[in-house]
Amino acid sequence: MLKLTYTENSFYLEFLTQSLEEWVAQRVILALRVGQTLSVEPSTASFLLPVDLRGVEVLKAEVKRDDREIIALSVCDSEYVEVTLRGSWLSDGSEDAAGVFITTMSDRAEFFLHKLWQEAQACASVMSE
Repeated sequence: MLKLTYTENSFYLEFLTQSLEEWVAQRVILALRVGQTLSVEPSTASFLLPVDLRGVEVLKAEVKRDDREIIALSVCDSEYVEVTLRGSWLSDGSEDAAGVFITTMSDRAEFFLHKLWQEAQACASVMSE
């Protein structure tokens, strides 16, 4: 399972070995116990990866092989490709941009996408220093 946590200023992508169903069930139980509103709805999430990142071509091939249409790639410009994922958005139901997006694909695809995202973050932090 991939989990994207959105905050006011950024987001963080995690690869979790727990199943989507188990994670959602635990999150619902937590919300019930603390009296928090929880909204779960189908949604999409997108983020950018550098076009020249090693592995982007492999990701493109993986997307072509996957017929479930959970992941899509779009060229943004000469420097970035946009990765769009279909899944579920969990939030407190407010209009804030804070919440959690979850999706599931093959373990291989999830692991590979997470690894690419980590490499992109490492490249971005090196470039900003």
